[in-house]
Amino acid sequence: MTQSASKYSDAGVDIDKGNLFVSRIKSIVADTHRRGVLTDIGGFSGLFAIGNEDLKNPVLIASTDGVGTKLIVAKLCNKHDTIGIDLVAMCVNDVIVSGAKPLFFLDYFSSSTLDLDVATEVVRGIATGCKQANCSLIGGETAEMPGLYQPGDYDLAGFAVGIGDRNALIDGSDIRVGNKIIGLASSGIHSNGYSLVRKVFFEELGKKVDDFVEEFGCTVGEELLRPTRIYVDSVVNILRHHKINGLVHITGGGFIDNIPRILPVGCVAHITKDSWPILPIFTYLQEKGKIDLSEMYRTYNMGIGMMAIVSENKVEDLLHQFRAHGEHPYLIGEIRATQPGNDKRVFIDKTC
Repeated sequence: MTQSASKYSDAGVDIDKGNLFVSRIKSIVADTHRRGVLTDIGGFSGLFAIGNEDLKNPVLIASTDGVGTKLIVAKLCNKHDTIGIDLVAMCVNDVIVSGAKPLFFLDYFSSSTLDLDVATEVVRGIATGCKQANCSLIGGETAEMPGLYQPGDYDLAGFAVGIGDRNALIDGSDIRVGNKIIGLASSGIHSNGYSLVRKVFFEELGKKVDDFVEEFGCTVGEELLRPTRIYVDSVVNILRHHKINGLVHITGGGFIDNIPRILPVGCVAHITKDSWPILPIFTYLQEKGKIDLSEMYRTYNMGIGMMAIVSENKVEDLLHQFRAHGEHPYLIGEIRATQPGNDKRVFIDKTC
């Protein structure tokens, strides 16, 4: 008896399906292309010309990130068309804190076996995020890895590249004692702390994704899948005409770990508790999960997804400018001098 020849598809990897996937998403990807894109997807690499930027001393700024276990919520809801927005947001929001504007984006999608419908919806979300960030999706990688992932699972990684003028980059060195902190409202949890979120909602409370929660005005799944807000449009446009001394993207580590990343020696941040509306999801999570407030501020954005540290005389003008660009800004704190013998960098005060 002659044994039939083994094929790659017998091991769980379907090359033809991968090619079909590329053909499916070509128009979705092309719709994100801005000036500078030199290639279509399907090649060995993506090309982008940077000579169109009017910068004296151009510098490229890159960021990479994922969306963590929020992917599990997407799977539970069988809703995959917004998780790509989160992926883009986590990367481009990091790029803009340097004072740069995003140029292009690449993604990595890996799974046990490629589900064409799911993967297409994910890319559709990535394209939506790229449009919101005014950057181009110029390539990516789709990998089938049977044995590494369970059936139905997939993982995502994103890579964003932006450009800025070296002489105008923001690194926090201009922050001074007396500067004020403007917080920009988040859309919800964004994409951090979902391992604890899932533990509270699905293990401790026994909730299902389609359970309606009165405090949210929607189901658990709808609340937990709210896409991460992308701040590119407002921040990039405001930086064209206004000076910002420091920008902070509030991601994993919350207020406590992220703000110190840009503070100069001798400076600490004092945040005024209750100076902005705390979204119901955070109050619910803290109360139902019996989570210490300090842990909440170290894990979640608490309703503030981006912070701008500015000179005191710029506050009113910048509050107005952020509102004009569709943000909900709040004056939430100030920069003070370090106190001898105290190594804390962030204080959550009742009053400033």
